[in-house]
Amino acid sequence: MRRWRKFWHFATDDNVFLHLVGNLERIVAKVLALAMVVVILVALIDLASFLLKDLFLKDPAGFFTTSLIKIFGLFLNVLVAIEILQNITAYLRKHAIQLELVIVTSLTAVARKIIIYDSKETGADLTGLALASIALAISYWIVRALHPHQNE
Repeated sequence: MRRWRKFWHFATDDNVFLHLVGNLERIVAKVLALAMVVVILVALIDLASFLLKDLFLKDPAGFFTTSLIKIFGLFLNVLVAIEILQNITAYLRKHAIQLELVIVTSLTAVARKIIIYDSKETGADLTGLALASIALAISYWIVRALHPHQNE
């Protein structure tokens, strides 16, 4: 009977449940952080191999034979991955989602899409990117206006 009461208390206590959920969140965040490190390393290897092949193995040597837009896209892939890793590690440090960092990461991702934008796509795509940029910029301004004392 005593065991049953102890189990029932454990199963119905909100603090115990929230503690277990918090532990699970931390474990998941750590797994995501490790996965992002792998993604960043693979993206860096991809970027380095692309640059080496394009610079030294194609004629004329020392010049890029592909467009800079593709190279910028590869660089920005790494940058966005690093910012996502920063979001995860910031969550692990402060146990809260940092809205400003998420908005900046989103702005970088949209900027990357604009930089590598193919002019053959429809105008609706560009309009959507423009609206997303404006919405994120306004969101960033609001967050900064509400929290002016927070500096990174």
